[in-house]
Amino acid sequence: MTLSNIVVLVKYVPDATGDRKFEADNTVDRVGVDGLLSELDEYAVEQALQIKEKRSDEEITVTALTVGPAEAEAAVRKALQMGADKAVHVKDDAIAGSDAPATSLVLAKALEKIGVPDLVIGGLASTDAGMSVVPAMLAERLGLPQVTLASVVETQGDQVRIKRDGDSATEVIGGTLPLVLSVTDQSGEARYPSFKGIMAAKKKPLESLSLSDIGVDASEVGLDAAWTQVASVTERPPRTAGEIVKDEDGSGATALVDFLASKKFI
Repeated sequence: MTLSNIVVLVKYVPDATGDRKFEADNTVDRVGVDGLLSELDEYAVEQALQIKEKRSDEEITVTALTVGPAEAEAAVRKALQMGADKAVHVKDDAIAGSDAPATSLVLAKALEKIGVPDLVIGGLASTDAGMSVVPAMLAERLGLPQVTLASVVETQGDQVRIKRDGDSATEVIGGTLPLVLSVTDQSGEARYPSFKGIMAAKKKPLESLSLSDIGVDASEVGLDAAWTQVASVTERPPRTAGEIVKDEDGSGATALVDFLASKKFI
């Protein structure tokens, strides 16, 4: 089998170094804060590009796919700058507040619209939700096999083989294309966009789709359709001053041990 199309799933997330906030309905504020391409998705982009480079004798197209508000275009723009060939952005106000099942539905319908590829690649998890379930849900909706949480990826012909590192063992798993793959942050350092790549990305195609374009009813997505919701949000309390242990009379070691024991650190 010739590998010709790879789609990489990328997500626009709030910058972890910034002041992240929630909306009044307890959903993550993705508009009023600085955002960027999820760092864990950069590894997925990198693996897609490496597969394309290693199979240079085949005409492989790498497409970045995202779901999110208008600002989410920045995520696919970064993927294009890294080397992806084109991008698709599903944006619709009704999507706001969607959980993992609804997100996987939108992604599946978007892939059916543009043509289900030979290989779908996602990251370990998004850095905002951290659920790690969307690739599996997507594979189920598309009726494709899945090989997930790969730290090493190898492809040959229509075969994909990965190494998955667990707490107590390492597994080697194989699958036959087409399939859904997810990779961890151990799969290879993501490349930085070059100046040439940044300039070239401005001319690459970026298609925008709405829910109606992909055949999804607004009632199937959004906060009202979510299987899970955040019940309440409490702001983290400000950091208090630490406790200082002085050793003026030689009792400092005992006081330190007593403190650590009281906190059950020892």
